[in-house]
This record gives sequence, structure tokens and C-alpha cells, in this order.
Amino acid sequence: MDRPQLADFLRKRREALQPEDVGLTRGRRRRTAGLRREEVAALSDMSVDYYSRLEQQRGPQPSEQMLAALARGLRLTLAERDHLFRLAGHTAPERRGQSDHVSPGLMRVLDRLADTPAQIMSALGETLAQTPPARVLFGDETRFDGPWRSIGYRWFLHPPTRDVYPEADHPRHSRAFTADIRAVYAQHGATSRAGALVAELLARSPEFAGLWEQHELRDHHTLDKRLQHPETGVIEAQCQVLVDPDTGQSLLVITARPGTESYDRLKLLAVIGTQRMTPDVE
Repeated sequence: MDRPQLADFLRKRREALQPEDVGLTRGRRRRTAGLRREEVAALSDMSVDYYSRLEQQRGPQPSEQMLAALARGLRLTLAERDHLFRLAGHTAPERRGQSDHVSPGLMRVLDRLADTPAQIMSALGETLAQTPPARVLFGDETRFDGPWRSIGYRWFLHPPTRDVYPEADHPRHSRAFTADIRAVYAQHGATSRAGALVAELLARSPEFAGLWEQHELRDHHTLDKRLQHPETGVIEAQCQVLVDPDTGQSLLVITARPGTESYDRLKLLAVIGTQRMTPDVE
């Protein structure tokens, strides 16, 4: 781990980013060159103290998970991400196949949706980044490790995952998640992460095993969804999907028709998110 070079790289990348680059408003009294440390910490889902210690050459060696979060927070390119990993004493992640790295372009789109439930997902249903309203609606889905990162895995093995959808819609979503997992499995094979996930689900979830045997596929995602939240009730929403062809990652944006009660309820999620926002601790 090269502490001086790591600290210098983080500082230079922070100073190169402007508030507008990450969807923040520039205040009249801003004197900092680029972003503030607390802003980068918030974008990277870590405490200000943890990030500050890295810039001050006195922090611990960051884990690969923390480095991936920093790469997203600082909007690094793949080359910059690899450099960050090497400075921190880690091998750069494999670029071939599935990657958790979100392109700066896709992150810029997400930054413009700060008041809208939106999140970036991997092909296997792993949430890589969320807006505050999305966290209010779905919970913090970036906190999971291992196979639990996949929404399809949690759907069948962790019942609270289903709470965001009305119970009457659960069978439809079970079929959809199974079909999504099958599509990734077919693309990457039995020896991939998708293959390992399928094997464990077949062993642990009779519901998944029954649906898997049906070999059901789907050629499009249903746009209309019903979502629910304890403080808003049921929301009639539409889910728009933007796919990055280079990574296979998807940007999901939840919207509702203007003038409807569901539209007002979605707007309320942004207010709830602002009221609940507190610094995350590493």
C-alpha cells in the first residue's frame, strides 16, 4: 500500500470533481477546489473520518469493497479504478465478464435523479448505486455481501425482501426473478457466479426449484409495477430501464403518472429520504 500516492490520488480526483458533476448544487460561499471531503464520503457511503484518514495518510488499508465504493463516489474511469486498487495494495479487478464498476456516464445520469427512486443494477440483480428515495423505498441494497447481493437470491431466501410489493403480486415477481436469473445463467454457464447462485437456490428454495423446472423465459420487463411503503401506501408506478451495453448494467428509474395520487406519493419519498439522511459509518 503506497499511502502517500494513494492520499495524493484521492485528493487530486476530489479536487477535479465539481459539484455539478455529481448532481450537487454549488453554494455561493464555496471556496473548496472541487468537492469537499464530506461530499466524497457521502457519495462513497463511508464516514467522513474514514475518508479523511485516507487523504491524511493515516487510514487502514481499504478493503476491495471500500475501494469499489470510492471508485463510484469519485466517478473514476476503469483505468483510474485499477490505479486506485494498485495504490491500495490490491490487484486490480478482472475486467472481463461481469464487473461491479459503474461507468462515470451512467453515474452522471443517476446523479441527475436525486429526487427520484432510481438505482443501478448488475445483470445478476445486484444493486451497485441508489438514490436517496430508492433507499427509502427498497432499503439500502448495497450493504449485502456474497450471493445476498442479488435481489433474486434474497427474494426466495429472505422474506422481508418481498415487503415492498403487495402480496397479490408476489407470484408474478417470483416468475420474473427466476427468468432473469435463468437468462444470466444461460449466458455465463454453470461455473459462473450465476451458476453457484442457481445451485444454492435449487437446494434451499422449493419455490425456486419448482419455477426453475418450468423453464419460463421473458423477452421484456413489465413497466407497470405496484410498490408499497409504510408511510405512503401502495404506489402505481412505471419502471423505466436503461441498459449499458458495455457492462450489461441497468439503470432502473421509478416514475408515476403526473396528477395521480401515486405521483404525489413518489414525491413524498424524496422528502422522507431527506429527513432520514445521516452519515454512514464504515
